[in-house]
Amino acid sequence: MDFIDSARVGSLLCLILLIIIDATCSREDFVSIQCCAPSDSIDPKTSISWISDSNLTHINGRCLIFDRPVSNEISYKGDRIFETVPKWCYNLTTRNGQDYLIRGTFLNGLNVRNSYPADSTFAVTVGTTSIAQVNSSDDKSEVEGVFRATNHYIDFCLVKDKGSPYISMLELRPLNDSAYLEGNSSVILKLVQRVDVGNTQQKIRYPDDDRIWNTDANPNNYSIQSNNTAIYGTQNTFVPLEVLQTAATAMEQLNFSISLEASEKEYMILLYFLELNSSVTMGERVFNININGVMVHDRFDILQNSSNYKQVVIKVKANESLDISLIRVSADVSALGPICNAYEVFKVQNRTPGTVQEDVDTIVEVRDELLAANPDNVVLRSWSGDPCVPFPLKGLACEPRNSTFVITKLNVRNNRLVGSIPESFANLQHLINLSYGCNPQLDSRLPPGLSNRSNLITEFGDCVDQDSQHPLPQRRTVIIGTIAGGSVLFTIAIGVVFTYVYRHIRPNVTKHAMAKNAVFSMPSMDDFKLSPICIQIFSLQCIETATCKYKTMIGEGGFGSVYRGTLLHGQEVAVKVRSATSTQGTREFENELNLLSAIQHENLVPLLGYCCENDQQILVYPFMSNGSLQDRLYGEAAKRKPLDWQTRLSIALGAARGLLYLHSFAGRCVIHRDVKSSNILLDHSMCAKVADFGFSKYAPQEGDSGVSLEVRGTAGYLDPEYYSTQQLSAKSDVFSFGVVLLEIISGREPLNIHRPRNEWSLVEWAKTFIREARIEEIVDPTIKAGYHAEAMWRVVEVALACIETFSAYRPCMDDIVRELEDAFIIENNASEYMKSIESLGGSNHFLSVERKILPSVTTPTPSEPSPIFFQAMDPPSPR
Repeated sequence: MDFIDSARVGSLLCLILLIIIDATCSREDFVSIQCCAPSDSIDPKTSISWISDSNLTHINGRCLIFDRPVSNEISYKGDRIFETVPKWCYNLTTRNGQDYLIRGTFLNGLNVRNSYPADSTFAVTVGTTSIAQVNSSDDKSEVEGVFRATNHYIDFCLVKDKGSPYISMLELRPLNDSAYLEGNSSVILKLVQRVDVGNTQQKIRYPDDDRIWNTDANPNNYSIQSNNTAIYGTQNTFVPLEVLQTAATAMEQLNFSISLEASEKEYMILLYFLELNSSVTMGERVFNININGVMVHDRFDILQNSSNYKQVVIKVKANESLDISLIRVSADVSALGPICNAYEVFKVQNRTPGTVQEDVDTIVEVRDELLAANPDNVVLRSWSGDPCVPFPLKGLACEPRNSTFVITKLNVRNNRLVGSIPESFANLQHLINLSYGCNPQLDSRLPPGLSNRSNLITEFGDCVDQDSQHPLPQRRTVIIGTIAGGSVLFTIAIGVVFTYVYRHIRPNVTKHAMAKNAVFSMPSMDDFKLSPICIQIFSLQCIETATCKYKTMIGEGGFGSVYRGTLLHGQEVAVKVRSATSTQGTREFENELNLLSAIQHENLVPLLGYCCENDQQILVYPFMSNGSLQDRLYGEAAKRKPLDWQTRLSIALGAARGLLYLHSFAGRCVIHRDVKSSNILLDHSMCAKVADFGFSKYAPQEGDSGVSLEVRGTAGYLDPEYYSTQQLSAKSDVFSFGVVLLEIISGREPLNIHRPRNEWSLVEWAKTFIREARIEEIVDPTIKAGYHAEAMWRVVEVALACIETFSAYRPCMDDIVRELEDAFIIENNASEYMKSIESLGGSNHFLSVERKILPSVTTPTPSEPSPIFFQAMDPPSPR
């Protein structure tokens, strides 16, 4: 007997142990995060074990701690607020193939403390798929989604629109026997409503269910039934019995109406029915189910098939509202009216493609490895979530590949990193450009797997040689095989020799060519191949015929008037004729002729020919059918059709590439000296071409004699340092280009004395708003709703750096081109992402990013080198 009792006790203990083990295993991915809590805790009301996000790795943002209770349902601790990063993601562990419910709670701390930033909106994403927008005008928001895990983790992200995103709680719950997705991992369901119909007491939630069943908000619209009826005839209810034991019923028609977003979307409706009246038999309660007036289920009977429980899943497209109507068939057929116990409504959202998994995993590995040696690095700590979607992380550039994205460029050159280059870089299979920081504490040797890449360009930032204590020039290395390297070096050598010989004999060749109508040739800096540049000599009669004796004037400048014409073979041209009163004389004419006979680039206006007859000096160019950038920004053309932001960004990038070509030409920089929006012309495809090289000069070199110190340029664009010191450098073009960028952003001219006094100068007016992080105040109203603000912010950062008073603090054109390329990629990638935002019925405008910009240093010393460009938005400092 004692043995039997012992056996029973042992069996009971084993059973209890198995139950505990089973419960523990089933909740291993049950996650409850309480933001900014001082420590982990157990909520006495719900028995949920909460962990504090303060213990999470690399956590960002600041805390707003609540000083009094803000809810009767749960003990909130505070909000985690993200003010300095455009996107932040919580990374949660999942099991591949498992269905999950994920829920974020967003409590507006303004109701608790006045220190909370008001007027904030932000997108909430599960992975890369946006499922909702949160607005701080709501005291409390809950965003819940259902998804099937396709990996060992999921990112729950907050993406800035305006203001500062915040979050109070985050929960992840595995769903067993889920009827939601039915194995479909290509969609995410966003909860719209979940109602325990007939329940007027309190919400049903954990530990009764992982979901939160809201109470009935309209109990007076129909009669309420409540019963402890058991369920029979089915093994799977998917809904807690506590939810099903209340219901609403009506004699003829039972209605549930739900307000939705205006745009047409797909929704999934789940209706739950339990017959609570045990005396009802099959055929006594028969009703039709209508959605927005359309019958979707005819003669529905809960008791059919010998069961008193049924659940119905309906997918439907809806617009503005969703009306669920349960309508009694007729008194002759059905003795009783319809009944409903609970319902759920979800929005069906297709998953947004993200970055290929290998690149995602590699960036996480790179971040963790670099942070181990650089724990306080701001840029690395901001890396969170998908590296490419909805926009590339700071320092990355991405490109689409087969409906996904890959990382092609990685630029952490400006982050003052220490340690060696991570070997995991080699796992970025599509990487074509690696820019890495160089300083005395950095081992910049390339790891195995990168050194043999034939198409990889590596760049290293300025550093100091510890032996010589002199600055080392920036290095750009193309990593190639031995044979390829030898051939390229040989080609470069030939090009350099040719360039040297050409430059020294060019004056004589030019004079001879003008007499003989010869062909000028210069090596292309792009591919080191010889590209002929044909400069044709036109007769004065040919010019007059082409222009119909100067019939159509299309512009006027310091050199003279510009006329539209057509050559005999049909090509449209722009003919620039020097006027007798022109302030620009023969020197400018020959300067442009000589320069354009030696250079050729897709973003520079080419010279077709010239005429020098009867004291006439005429230059002939291809006709640019879309006029000048100035006219398209605030001239007559702008009134007809304003430029959209993406086109403006493309124009800025094209013009920057043209100037970069000039600044890196043939080993000696060519300075334009008159960069302005009227000198950026647009061809039929809106490709930007820099024009008017009459003032252009080679950059001064040591040993040059007779260098003119005469200051040239246009008011509003003129470099103040160049004006005051008369020392010419490529950074003078950079300043002028910064003004052009401000024109592109604002749609305003650089000088306008008809505006209020503090708005006369575009540069000074814009600086005030930019330094206060109020860029929306300077953006052209015609593009207010049409830009991705991460791209806008990058262009604003470029412009602000370009217009620094002292040239030592301005970037070079290659840095500018790189930043504009990144901005352009972000803008292009954003369009597809924003389609998913709009498909949710969210706001129409692009996500915005707010940043703090500190005042710039105003007193550099003459010996200071140019600082590293775009370093975490801090003002440049001497190194």
